[in-house]
Parts: sequence; structure tokens; C-alpha cells
Amino acid sequence: MNIEQARFNMIEQQIRPWDVLNPQVLDLLTKVKREDFVPQMYRTLAFVDMEIPLGHGEVMMSPKLEARILQELSIKKSDIILEIGTGSGYLTALLAELGQHVHSVDIVPEFKTQASAKLQAHGYTNTSLEVGDAARGWSRHGKYDVIVLTGSTPVLPETFMHDLKIGGRLFAITGDAPAMTAQLITCVAEDAYNTITLFETNIPLLKNAVQPERFVF
Repeated sequence: MNIEQARFNMIEQQIRPWDVLNPQVLDLLTKVKREDFVPQMYRTLAFVDMEIPLGHGEVMMSPKLEARILQELSIKKSDIILEIGTGSGYLTALLAELGQHVHSVDIVPEFKTQASAKLQAHGYTNTSLEVGDAARGWSRHGKYDVIVLTGSTPVLPETFMHDLKIGGRLFAITGDAPAMTAQLITCVAEDAYNTITLFETNIPLLKNAVQPERFVF
């Protein structure tokens, strides 16, 4: 397998057609080696348009979704970022390349251990990984410039919006399968938010995600 050719094909055939045209994001996908963050048994699938199993019922998002998230968030070098769901650590690495510091939380201790080792091996010193249940928010580091939820949530807890600085952006996938909605929420003033619906998709739930009250007949 020619890895660089596979990486090029991923960018040209999956990511550009999904309207990811930001040169900074595209350059980053060439620079950060996705195959190094994929579980060894799935390494040959690193550039395939699919969700890669990570164990514990979790998956790595498809490459085009990761790229689109980065493009939509317009991350600046001064941004303090919160990532809910560390997973493989690959998106953590991409966020760390763009922002000042990434606080990443995962409920699975094994993911934190594995991702920490990979991030350290690649020289990332601006990431802090923690173990915890952050499906309802993670306010311990103050307000953030960027918050990314890497799993879906049927109901978006208001904590996440309250934890945004003014000008801060939140990416979340909300609703129920099979038609979940990706949203970009921007804090435009104190307790005032602008929500843009980006696209429909379907990804696994965050563990312990908030559920709506459902009618039982």
C-alpha cells in the first residue's frame, strides 16, 4: 500500500468533494499522519471513507467529517479548545495544530492512555487529556473558545453553550438516528447564541448523552 498516494486520494476523492477547501485544513491532513492514530489491525483502512472501530463500542469518525469540523470551527492560534471524546487522539492532534491548547476528556481510561502516548510520540505539548463523563459539560477549565463534541447527543445540554466565551464556537451533532443534525453554535454576546445547521449525518451517541423525555404509551 502506497500510504502517501492513499492519503492524497482521501483528500481529493472524499474531502474536497465534501466542500472542505480551506488550504490550512487540507495541508494539515497531509501533515498529521492519520494512520499512526488508527488501531494497528485497521491501519490499512486509515484513509477509507468509514468509521473505524476503536473498541468499547466507540469509533473514529470518517476523515471527511473530521475535516469538515475543522473547517467549520475556524480555529485561531490563540483558541483554548475543549474536546468531548478523545477517542484515537487524531482529532485532538489536528485541533492542537490549530489552537493554543486542547483539553480533551474521554470516559474510557484506555483511550486516554493510548492517545496520550501517541500525542507525546508526535511531540504535542499543548494537550491535556483527562478521564471523565463530560456528556453534560466540562466546566472545570473556565470558558472555552471552541468546544467539539465527537459523539452525538439527542439533547444538547445548555452547559456547553454557557461554557463558551463571547465569540466562541461549539460543534455538536444533535437529534436521533438516522437523521441527526450537525450544528455550529456561536456565542455572539452574553447568553446570546447564533445557530447554523450545517448538514445531516449519523454518528454514535456520546456515552451517557442526555436523552429527551419520551412519551410512553
